[in-house]
Amino acid sequence: MARDIRPLALKLLRPAAIALAAALLLAPAPALSQGREGRRTPVVRAVERAAHAVVYISARQLRRRANPFSTFNNPMMDEFFREFFRRPSRRRRPSSLGSGVLIRPDGYILTNEHVVSRAAEVRVSLTNKRTFSARIIGADPANDLAVIKIDADAPLPFLPMGRSDDLMIGETVIAIGNPFGLAHTVTTGVVSALGRSLEENRRGRPRSPSDFIQTDASINPGNSGGPLLNIYGQLIGINTAIFTNAQGIGFAIPIDRARRIVDDLILFGKVRKGWVGLILQNLTPRVAKLLNYPKKRGVIAVKVLKGSPAAQGGVRRGDILLDFGGKEILSRQDYLNELSGYTVGSQVKVKLWREAEIIERRITLAEAPGELADEVAKSWLGVRVAAIDKENFRRYRLQSRKGVLLKRVIRGGPAHSIGMRPGDIIRQVNSRDTDTLPVFRQALVRARELPRLQLIVQRQGELYNVHLEP
Repeated sequence: MARDIRPLALKLLRPAAIALAAALLLAPAPALSQGREGRRTPVVRAVERAAHAVVYISARQLRRRANPFSTFNNPMMDEFFREFFRRPSRRRRPSSLGSGVLIRPDGYILTNEHVVSRAAEVRVSLTNKRTFSARIIGADPANDLAVIKIDADAPLPFLPMGRSDDLMIGETVIAIGNPFGLAHTVTTGVVSALGRSLEENRRGRPRSPSDFIQTDASINPGNSGGPLLNIYGQLIGINTAIFTNAQGIGFAIPIDRARRIVDDLILFGKVRKGWVGLILQNLTPRVAKLLNYPKKRGVIAVKVLKGSPAAQGGVRRGDILLDFGGKEILSRQDYLNELSGYTVGSQVKVKLWREAEIIERRITLAEAPGELADEVAKSWLGVRVAAIDKENFRRYRLQSRKGVLLKRVIRGGPAHSIGMRPGDIIRQVNSRDTDTLPVFRQALVRARELPRLQLIVQRQGELYNVHLEP
């Protein structure tokens, strides 16, 4: 009978196993430096590369203490308390806390407009705890971007702008900021979606950018204005905490959009919005069928203004706009959202559908000429406008110096047909404040690219919402 040798084998192997385990336990541990280097992941390297360019921003406002007795409507009491409070006390309060990123070694910082809006004082802190007073160079509320500057005695660490047009859904991204005042907090996640459109901004108006980067990297109040990085530590977006109650959802403004705006903010303190001169309408299925256009959605050029950049670029009436600056255009709102990110002098490649062929053209955006705006006001609205100077203010007994004055309303025109009359003041054009004549002219020419117009009109002390379809 064969003998079972398994118990004997196990008995012989047990000492060898014990010896091997002891050798492993007693072996010297790897050097600490080797262990750290092995854990230096791409995320760690990206943070090390970019962190020193991230700043902490504290914006403060000055508030006057109101006279607590001003409601008595008593002239004697008012005079008494005017004398008593002749030097109104002031108190400082933080209005916003946020983040920013140094984009140049001479101290220029990119952040969100809402972080520094209406601020009387802006303070910036670096990673080395140095604090500077900053000045606002320029701001663009429509795109929620601003540039501020600090003056240092030596070049500062900065993060050059990368690109965002090649982002992929699912790739790793990194956010650095100061959420809830916790300085230089790092969070990671992935790109959850691209080209995300949001309904309203904090003022209840439609948001201009429709190409937000959505990420699941935590972005909370205080992160606003901080950088969104890719795995190489390149600046691909500016974080914005727009949904304070969002759980696991963050948004960032693509750096490609920001890059087009930053130069204008630095050079001019504002964005010179580019003008194309196209009047577009959403394409109907019926028109698409007549034009043998294979898609059901799109926009068609119903008019190309003479002498406009679109006309000079070769766009014709009846062309269907397929692509604007590399972005597919399926509606008039898509076009306006993309246009809001381009400034005067920008060159934009467009794709058009013309007579069953796809053609490409290049348009150089220009500033809307003032004389064109005056002609648009006359032919489109049927009005003549003027600035509110001292003479007009007194002659028409106006109650506001902001806006543009209607000096003449042409009989039979769109403005006349709804009851507008000389002495009325136009305060807004399509949700844009028109406090001065140059701003009104620019807003009107831009609005000419739409088939309808919304105005806020002031008559004496009352404001009226007016819709026109010239």
